[in-house]
Amino acid sequence: METNNDTILIGQRIRAARQAKGMSQADLAFDADISLPHISNFELGKKQLSILTFRKIIEVLGVSADEILRPNIPEVKRIYQDEFSQILQDCTPNEIESILNIVKEIKHSLHSKHNDED
Repeated sequence: METNNDTILIGQRIRAARQAKGMSQADLAFDADISLPHISNFELGKKQLSILTFRKIIEVLGVSADEILRPNIPEVKRIYQDEFSQILQDCTPNEIESILNIVKEIKHSLHSKHNDED
């Protein structure tokens, strides 16, 4: 099967959501009742998901379909902003400043990587 950019991006977002939940591929495979090789192939963008398989995965991960398929829409950005707010809620001002500096460095690195690829 020929992979396309959308399939790869969807796989990357599934991997990121799984890792954010602290799950291994084996955990996701077991909980979604999907074989481990299939999870790996989905995450690598080597195989497209059926709607039923996609639904199983997002239910196990506790994410919306939009978070995986269309992360740039305003509603999804609000979800991410809410998640950041929850993460920072019990942090001290020093911890917030440290986290902010880390995020800025990551953003700079990602933007530099994208500019290098152009």
